[in-house]
Amino acid sequence: MKKVLSLIIVSALGGAITLGSYLLFFDKTDTHKVEISNDSIKGFQRASYITTAMPAENMDFTKIAESSVNAVVHVKNLSIIQPNPLAEFFYGYTPERGTRIVGTGSGVIISPDGYIITNNHVIKGAKKIEVTLNDKSSYEADIVGFDESTDIALLKIDGGSLPSLPFGDSDNLKVGEWVLAVGNPYNLTSTVTAGIVSAKARNIHISNNSNKIESFIQTDAAVNPGNSGGALVNVRGELIGINTAISSQTGSYVGYSFAVPSNISKKVIEDILEFGNVQRAYLGINVDDLDSKKAEHYGVATSKGVIITRVIDQGAAQEAGFVENDVIIKMDNVNIEKFSDLQGYLGSKRPGDQIKVIILRDNEEKELFVKLKNQFGKLNYGKSDFTKYYFGELMPIPSKEVKKLGIDYGVKIIDLTNNKLIRKYGVRNGDYILAIEDQKVKTVEDIEEMLKVSQNKDYINVLILKKNGDYGYIRLE
Repeated sequence: MKKVLSLIIVSALGGAITLGSYLLFFDKTDTHKVEISNDSIKGFQRASYITTAMPAENMDFTKIAESSVNAVVHVKNLSIIQPNPLAEFFYGYTPERGTRIVGTGSGVIISPDGYIITNNHVIKGAKKIEVTLNDKSSYEADIVGFDESTDIALLKIDGGSLPSLPFGDSDNLKVGEWVLAVGNPYNLTSTVTAGIVSAKARNIHISNNSNKIESFIQTDAAVNPGNSGGALVNVRGELIGINTAISSQTGSYVGYSFAVPSNISKKVIEDILEFGNVQRAYLGINVDDLDSKKAEHYGVATSKGVIITRVIDQGAAQEAGFVENDVIIKMDNVNIEKFSDLQGYLGSKRPGDQIKVIILRDNEEKELFVKLKNQFGKLNYGKSDFTKYYFGELMPIPSKEVKKLGIDYGVKIIDLTNNKLIRKYGVRNGDYILAIEDQKVKTVEDIEEMLKVSQNKDYINVLILKKNGDYGYIRLE
């Protein structure tokens, strides 16, 4: 009996020594204290940015879905068709005056006091916008601002203590991570679908405009017409994208959907609130995507990244020391494998921001720090940057010409430097600018402000009166 008892004691002591040795020498698990700030930026909630990996069989979307559907709204866009005399002349029919067209989409409440983010194409051309919450309460919404280059718009309703979603960090999003798409497809309110992130920084060539930022999150969560402007939510209930487009030949979902990343959309609405328009950041370079053939052509040892083909004079890149044939492979903590990666990351920045860029030069890594600038190579806009860039020198119409023309508005072109306007539209020195986007202009300052506000549109309509008496609209791209 004593021998058995001794054996048990020795065995227990041996087990304790083994466990203690393992914990002392092998178990090196680090424990980090994570502090999450509850401060808010311009009324929007901060995200924790903690990545959590969970097996699919352990996923429970019910709580995330409940909080998300209450923060996602149904957006109705009321537009009015005006009669078209040309259509009536040629086709014998034109809609009655005041014919109402109602478009629908989704939006996401991002602050308890009623700011709502949606797609620009959801509210474009609206005469009136009605927002309906998940509890069936309805509000009339005001358009605070919009940006065509990212297809993001900001609305405001009068409300308090509204359910809202915090922004997540879309740069930390991983391919294969679970996401929920929340919206109102086909007017089916509060619809939730689940899927995974299929790809990041996807360029789907939805527009030929070079100003368009295409760096979408691709998912296989089902999205259909009406989901536009709705939420793409991660497993922590954070807003990491705004559902914007689908890939389809039928108009309905066939397996792929695309969302504007949260870091881009958040930056856009902050710019709208602070500056009234979107502040685009530029490196001041021309680039080319790489593949194996181009890598061989340029003589570089990688097929990933973007290669600099030109460094623009007085731009941010030249100032930071970039040269032609440098290959950009990383910006801050974001890998740059293609142009849409670079475009997407710059889309979340503004002039004056400083970023760290990792490049390959002569096949060796090099670290450069660059302070981003605007399209004119400046940190801040000058007094007449836009008018000089798009037109040249302008002046108020002399009083004697005002009497001759019989108008009390407009600005005269005295030194036209935009050769495209000369070649394409025959605009010349001495012609007059009467209106921009159907708003009459009276001073050079009027034109500067309107060009600045409209800088990220696909094109700007400008009403020109020529010296010979001809007048009409031109498209300023």
